[in-house]
Amino acid sequence: MGNQELKTYGEDAAADHLAKAGMRIVCRNWRIRFGELDIVAFEGRTLVFVEVKARSTRAFIDPSLAVDHRKQVRLRRLASAFLDMERPSYETARFDVVSVVPGPGGPEVNHIVNAF
Repeated sequence: MGNQELKTYGEDAAADHLAKAGMRIVCRNWRIRFGELDIVAFEGRTLVFVEVKARSTRAFIDPSLAVDHRKQVRLRRLASAFLDMERPSYETARFDVVSVVPGPGGPEVNHIVNAF
């Protein structure tokens, strides 16, 4: 599986997982010049910014560990831009990380709520 194919696979698996958990997907791959939000969703009145990390194997590192401090700062900046540009109605907001690794029985999905 190539990088773009793995990215799409991971985002599809994450969106499916979130929808099955009762979240409403607002948008996917929201992009501006300095970055991209993978998934924006609502859980009730909470606006959730979801970073998806997909890896072909867990042999080296859990994919969610790739969301380091620098990435968190970038995601906060992107979320702020999203709020300024899209003006959604919400009560609270949070950042989740969903890691996806392909497995023989389907994707292994790990959803970390309020990751940072």
